[in-house]
Amino acid sequence: MTEATGTFEVQMAPQAQDAAEGSTLGRMTLDKQFHGDLEATGKGEMLTVRTATESAAYVAIERVSGALHGRSGTFALVHTGIMSSDGQRLTVTVVPDSGTGELAGLSGELAIAIVDSQHRYSFTYSLPDAE
Repeated sequence: MTEATGTFEVQMAPQAQDAAEGSTLGRMTLDKQFHGDLEATGKGEMLTVRTATESAAYVAIERVSGALHGRSGTFALVHTGIMSSDGQRLTVTVVPDSGTGELAGLSGELAIAIVDSQHRYSFTYSLPDAE
């Protein structure tokens, strides 16, 4: 496995919201710019739910286009996040067989942290002939 690290900016634009007793559903578009070992843009769609007690969940699909450690192509990520008073869980995984170009065969997981108001990523991945 290889590790890529860096920062990213994200713009989220609300597209729809449906509030009802107990929960609010939402939909947003995502636009990202990755820097560091992954120099790329990301475009995606996110579905959210937030409860009256501030627990929440989201799922998102994102297409990333650019270069990972100098290898060019695209790949897709699937996000799953759950937040509650007990803590939070987030998984961001490469969609199998989604890599194109020099990123064909890519697999891995991306971790996200927000440090001093800056989004950071750590991407542990595997690529054929890259290990």
